Amino acid sequence: MNVDEPPPGVVTQRSAWLVRARELLSRFTHAALQASNRLRLPGPSVLPVAGAVVGLYSGLVAGIFSNLIGLFSGLTFGAAELAHTLRRSQLLTLMDAFGSARWHLEYAIVGAPLALGALMLARVIEPGGPRDEVKRRLRLLALLTLGALSLYYPLVALAALNSVFGHPHFLAEAIPQLPWWLMLLAPTLGGVAVGRLLRDRPETHGHGVPEVVRAVKSGANVVPADRGLLKLVASAITIGSGGSAGREGPIVYGGAAFASSVGRVLGFSRKELSILLACGAGAGISASFNAPIAGAVFAMEIILREFELRVFSPIILASVAGTLVSQGVLGEAPILRSVPYELVSGSEVLAYAVLGIGCGLLAFTFVRMLHGVEHFFQGRMGGTLSPWLGRKSLPFRAGVGGLCAGTMAFVSPTVWGSGHDFINLAAVGKLSFLFLVTACVLKLVATAITIGSGGSGGTFFPAAVIGAMAGGAFGTLVHYFFPASTGPSGAYALVGMGGAVAALNRGPLTGMMMMYELSGNHDIILPLMVTCTIASALCHYLIERNAPKAPSDADLLEHTPVKELMEHMAPVPAGLPMRPLADLLLTSETGALPVLDNHGEVYGIVQVEQLREVWRDEAMYPLLVASDLARKLPALAPDTDLAHALLLMDQEDVDALPVAAPEGIATRGLLTRAAVRRFLFAQHARAHASGDTPVSATETSH
Repeated sequence: MNVDEPPPGVVTQRSAWLVRARELLSRFTHAALQASNRLRLPGPSVLPVAGAVVGLYSGLVAGIFSNLIGLFSGLTFGAAELAHTLRRSQLLTLMDAFGSARWHLEYAIVGAPLALGALMLARVIEPGGPRDEVKRRLRLLALLTLGALSLYYPLVALAALNSVFGHPHFLAEAIPQLPWWLMLLAPTLGGVAVGRLLRDRPETHGHGVPEVVRAVKSGANVVPADRGLLKLVASAITIGSGGSAGREGPIVYGGAAFASSVGRVLGFSRKELSILLACGAGAGISASFNAPIAGAVFAMEIILREFELRVFSPIILASVAGTLVSQGVLGEAPILRSVPYELVSGSEVLAYAVLGIGCGLLAFTFVRMLHGVEHFFQGRMGGTLSPWLGRKSLPFRAGVGGLCAGTMAFVSPTVWGSGHDFINLAAVGKLSFLFLVTACVLKLVATAITIGSGGSGGTFFPAAVIGAMAGGAFGTLVHYFFPASTGPSGAYALVGMGGAVAALNRGPLTGMMMMYELSGNHDIILPLMVTCTIASALCHYLIERNAPKAPSDADLLEHTPVKELMEHMAPVPAGLPMRPLADLLLTSETGALPVLDNHGEVYGIVQVEQLREVWRDEAMYPLLVASDLARKLPALAPDTDLAHALLLMDQEDVDALPVAAPEGIATRGLLTRAAVRRFLFAQHARAHASGDTPVSATETSH
């Protein structure tokens, strides 16, 4: 026996341990597979994950949009800067930009293994039954995560390249150096290009946020993805060429469009889909302003209009994910520089109350002017010029609007683009009273003309600039007359910015949290609470209560009986065999039929979807009748209002309900959710055609 070999007993014991270890591993693997096959992943459990994924793409949308603006702005300012940069041999600067870029490799280190593990788990889970839905959701979320990682790092590289060769970062110094002819030509050509791009897609007109609010409010929760991409490109051209518009609206729309597509593919319910749209919108605001708390509040206060516990986790995760991605692409520097501030005296609150009134009046003026400019360029107003413009093409009208904006940029450079560079100057008190007043008025007018004439972009950023200029001018006056008891003008500029945002959106919490988060100053919260509350309440009163508007969706639903929309059809007897029942269902326009019980009363409905479980098994056909497949549902009375009918549909989680018919009528009725949507859409289209649309220019309408 070799002395190096272990004794036979040791070998036998080691082999027994190996066999036992293999058995334990086999049992563990089998138990894990059994557990995975019991996975169902209901909507509420996967919704936070989907919200985080949507947030990733909202941050990517913000980065792509910012670089698009940089591209078109670079074209506007000319290729001479690029040649000048290359002549000075600043390629080392480019290498420094790549070296200092926020690559965040930990995203790939954490995200890639998780996504690959989810893909592997999706392959391991056995197919069949509800497990197919689990496999599909896991695979889609994993692929979306990998797609976000594959887009993030090229986008960081593009942002680094754009930081060296792109447009100037401080437009306040660059705009006065532009030649006069370029200041007129660039916005004009930008307007013509946007008008040509959107000429055949009138549904893409708008500011971005109102369309998302409509989708959530109507329950449709559909925001087409192709419109989101088109709106991003059109808005980038408008802002990059010098048009006065904001960048947040297209980002919000793009994030919501992606969320809508993902949610529908994942098979979410209507409520879950609306939460996912809010995730995309909130993450867009978070990425735009580098303010995750404000983005989450915006999603709950403006988009959903609710603060329930079940919406917190997906919206907050989406806002965090969007902010992290945008910080890597756009940088972590806040929009506002940190400005020291303190409330000098308690009586100063009265000044901020007056500022709130001014912000509310400014927001109301902005809304009315934007509506008036839209009507003017569409030929709805009297005189000679408005009808003449209404007969012109959209590229011509948008070009005229761009030309007007370029002309006003000669007087105030804040008109150019989003104008947010001047907010910091107002916050530190470096702008004169005359400049602040002129900038406030011209920014308001230029934004109304740019968007109302056919340009593309949001109103959120311009409202912030208008509020900052107005607040700075008001603060200059107050501090001049009461220097000992009031703070500097910069404090009023910051609070005015929040007040204008709150008034425009009728969202005081959004305005408060945004400015509190951007300023990083706890002492500003009291003035913000006063100004934002008064401004939003005043604007809400002036617009929602005093202005005539078309009936809301709730009014239409409450005052419209079911009998006006129900479809009359012959009911199906309970004993109808399977094969003729399938023929009737497949030829039915609604895909559903009312079913009677054995006493001739309405029992419920049978739908095409219920055939999927049995259509392959032809041996079951002779054994099944209509009552076996029908689902028992409450029958609606013909005089029931649509609001109650939709409530019953939500409670039963169905898209159609039977309608009982009066005695002596052989047919029965069927009300579908699709019919209600068509009815509301027709009412909105009729109101819009008559010029009585209830959707305001404020980004939201409730």
